[in-house]
Amino acid sequence: MSYDVKDISLAPEGKKKIDWVQRHMPVLEHIKAEYEKEKPFKGITIASCLHLEPKTINLGLTLLAGGAEVAMTGCNPLSTQDDATAAGATMGLNMYGWREETTEEYYETIHKVLDHEPDILIDDGADMIFLVHKERPELIENIMGACEETTTGIHRLKAMAEDKALKFPVIAVNDAYTKYLFDNRYGTGQSTFDSIMGSTNVLIAGKTVVVCGYGWCGRGIAMRANGLGANVIVTEIDPIRALEAKMDGYGVMKVAEAVKYADLLLTVTGDIDVVTKEHFKNMKDGCILANSGHFNVEINKGDLMDMAVKHEQLKPDIEGFVMEDGREFYLLADGRLVNLAGERGQGHPAEIMDMSFAVQALSAKHLLGAKLENKVYKAPDEIDDRVSRLKLKAMDIEIDELSPRQSEYLANWEEGT
Repeated sequence: MSYDVKDISLAPEGKKKIDWVQRHMPVLEHIKAEYEKEKPFKGITIASCLHLEPKTINLGLTLLAGGAEVAMTGCNPLSTQDDATAAGATMGLNMYGWREETTEEYYETIHKVLDHEPDILIDDGADMIFLVHKERPELIENIMGACEETTTGIHRLKAMAEDKALKFPVIAVNDAYTKYLFDNRYGTGQSTFDSIMGSTNVLIAGKTVVVCGYGWCGRGIAMRANGLGANVIVTEIDPIRALEAKMDGYGVMKVAEAVKYADLLLTVTGDIDVVTKEHFKNMKDGCILANSGHFNVEINKGDLMDMAVKHEQLKPDIEGFVMEDGREFYLLADGRLVNLAGERGQGHPAEIMDMSFAVQALSAKHLLGAKLENKVYKAPDEIDDRVSRLKLKAMDIEIDELSPRQSEYLANWEEGT
């Protein structure tokens, strides 16, 4: 076991956090107990590039219980919790990374994980998978496959597969129902406002909140903003999602128009240049800008820097930008995903990541015996079914089953009026 973390003496505090989340992750704990007995990963090395925080460490411990050698690093320079990584390093995980890495250090730690010559990769954003293809191709022959956590990474990997550039199969964990319907919607919705309110201490009620993007993450953010009493405006490029947002009760308009009203603007599209110079020209004075997409490319910080006559670090993760006409905008967490990179960001609740990481753990096991082409695959439906049933059981909820007559009726095309 090896590690490179900021301060190993932080381990006791990190261990307390891990103990706490384990109390709220019953599905993953159930799978951990199974893996402890079965040892499905005996002789297997698993490398992960995920947000390093207590819930993620618990995923690593689950894989470790299954017999794997586990090497972990962070998928964002600002999302690592140093006490959690220190604890992980004392609990048998090969741990690399610290909060506020430079870009160079970020990629160095990914290389350190890859030096363990993994059989399976678990990624969030596809940086590790991409790095293997670009700089470590000698590892590809022994890699059985990978699991990808987030929408942004899946977009990249599907593009690679379409170009015939993907050299091993990938399970799109994000496309599992028990991931995106809950993690993306309820997790992103709650954790985004947890971080923003903790950092800024501003009142959400009565403000106009603009949500750029109405995918499942955008839906969750809009829902929570509405619940907090905000006036919500959604911007979209997809006509169906725009109609859905309108019929969900929100205003819908172009970004260029919405910025005139925004007290708080949140990007969650996974694309580049959602808010740029043309939008800053007409943006409302005092607008708070934050991003909940994976990469810090949605809000063009370069344009903000170019336009500002004054730039000031107001708090550890709040930057002020004063325009020539006196208007001032506030950027949170360097434009990185605010729910994890923010000063008060803790990521999604443990109850939510319980399902997402259960899908990860089961998908990794699925790769062991699967004969798959070099494509991106949805997580198997049987994994979704198992995770949802385990979660319901943990919540002490029972549901109905079809009777034989009901099953027969649904399968029979002859019966009608």
